[in-house]
Amino acid sequence: MQFTQYLRTARKNWLVILVATLVGLALATTYSLTRTPLYQSVTTVFVSTQDASTPAELQQGSIFAQGRVKTYIELLNTPAVLGPVIHRLELATTPDQLARNIRATATLNSTLIDIYVVDTSAEQAAQIANSVAASLAAVVQGLEPEASDGTSRVQITQVRAAQPEPKPASPNTPINLSLGAIIGIVSGFVAASTRRKLDIRIRGAQDVEKILRAPRIGDITPDPDSADRPILVHADTASARAESFRTLRTNLQFIHASENASFVITSSLPNEGKSTTAINLAIVLADAGKRVALIDADLRRPKVSDYLSIEAGTGLTDLLIGRATIDDVVSQWGTRSLYVIPAGRVPPNPSELLGSDSMNALIRQLEEDFDVVLCDAPPLLPVTDAALLSRTAGSAIVVVSSRATRYQLVLAREALRAVGAQTSGFVMTMNPRRSQGGPPRSAYKQAGSLRRKEPRASHQ
Repeated sequence: MQFTQYLRTARKNWLVILVATLVGLALATTYSLTRTPLYQSVTTVFVSTQDASTPAELQQGSIFAQGRVKTYIELLNTPAVLGPVIHRLELATTPDQLARNIRATATLNSTLIDIYVVDTSAEQAAQIANSVAASLAAVVQGLEPEASDGTSRVQITQVRAAQPEPKPASPNTPINLSLGAIIGIVSGFVAASTRRKLDIRIRGAQDVEKILRAPRIGDITPDPDSADRPILVHADTASARAESFRTLRTNLQFIHASENASFVITSSLPNEGKSTTAINLAIVLADAGKRVALIDADLRRPKVSDYLSIEAGTGLTDLLIGRATIDDVVSQWGTRSLYVIPAGRVPPNPSELLGSDSMNALIRQLEEDFDVVLCDAPPLLPVTDAALLSRTAGSAIVVVSSRATRYQLVLAREALRAVGAQTSGFVMTMNPRRSQGGPPRSAYKQAGSLRRKEPRASHQ
């Protein structure tokens, strides 16, 4: 994931990250408040030898003392050292329990041993540390071999006495709160990233481009009256929705610069606006002076004839089985150079008809006679009609609703790939956000109203 994607994830899921951070801080605060304060005291002892008189003997004694340091650290937590401490300070504990609160460290090639003691009382921690140092010195003198004068060769001297610490060593509230906040932020990002990966909804045209691996060629502006007025000729031709179809027309001409081209207009599932997109695209292409052939290739649920209010008694099915010719089924719609071939009667074998040689020959003939051929095909996922027809035609245009899911788009892409069909691009529909195809019509109205309200210059 790139840095910009992290920023986008944080911006879209800031509430999740904030809640996770607050939860982390709350848990860290609760932990700090419920822990018993522990105080730590430290004392330092020095290990040395006493029977050295020459520089060589001093060097050997130093090496001997350094070698003994590790042994004395291990000896420190034994009952031989801790037993006298418990007896002297009258502690209600055992050597094993006391050893859990004692830790000793030493620097490499050094004869200094630091003894750390942790206790719920600062004064008692210091007393235990000093007593352990004294007990260790006594035990070592008894264990090490004596010198010629009867004294121990090794001496342990306390060089720093333990003092009661005013502040507890644990819990460390500032560190706990910092860790809680960091863990909360990381957990929030993990939750946001997981939520993003598990989210099957598409978040915009970028998601669709990645899945279909095709460019966006149109973004149809939503219109609250589109259900009652789905065709542009019945709507305001200066509306933002009409302008978005003109933008689609322009982008389509950029993609296919050749004079003759055929496209299959389809979608992954029903009710995504493929039929109205195909019809309105055909209308704006015809308004631009193109000779357009619109075929209702949805032989299961044909809608073109109903939208355009044309006779659908004979149509594509009759043409494909040889009962009619093109002149018998094609009809010009209005005064535009738009010619429509309705679906005709619903056949029992739509897939076989759309994938037949007759359909291939029909597309080739229409490509010679018309500038653009548009086929309104069934959705890709329920049936294979659109995929087969896309292989016959030049390419497919996939209509994608803003309510579509990633899974259905992946299946639609694979359905087209399975037959080797090409995808020219996709068209976004039902997008609740403002279209990027052009400024909304209200902006022009507002500008016009401002011009009308300008006061006229007075003439005297």
